[in-house]
Amino acid sequence: MRVSNKWLKELVNIDDTVENIADKMLLVGNEYESITKLCPCTNLVVGRVVSRKDHPDSDHLNVCEVDFGDKIYQIVCGAPNVDANQKVIVAKVGAMLPAGEIKATVIRGVESNGMICSLAELGLESKYVKESDKKGIHVLKDSAPVGLDALVYMAFDDTYVDYELTANRSDLLS
Repeated sequence: MRVSNKWLKELVNIDDTVENIADKMLLVGNEYESITKLCPCTNLVVGRVVSRKDHPDSDHLNVCEVDFGDKIYQIVCGAPNVDANQKVIVAKVGAMLPAGEIKATVIRGVESNGMICSLAELGLESKYVKESDKKGIHVLKDSAPVGLDALVYMAFDDTYVDYELTANRSDLLS
């Protein structure tokens, strides 16, 4: 049984870490298998695509100017649905994603300082991703505040505890 730490804190007034809560549950006889983050990523922000133009040496890449809230950075993006004035999820240089660390790089002669992300690149399973998001980046609502932590904005900053349900603990099944 997976229990969301945020959901649990909505129901019960608990001011403790998820690890301590899981350990206290263990003391009353409820074992847990793992503690995992919903989205194991770091250093993501809500960005606004200021401009998008075709890459000079590619027929499928775009060169975007993206406002991170404090500064505008240039990012090369291969998503077909990226466009100007979109609010997007941006992995800054140094961000950790399931596929690895994001680094400043040069792609076909053009500098790129970050990555505009799809939900799949954040590690979400495809069964939770809309069809429209599977073909490119995830576009946020226009009301998304530029510069805010993207995980906080999307409520992906949660941790889950996976509890074992055993036959002798029928009280946990209700």
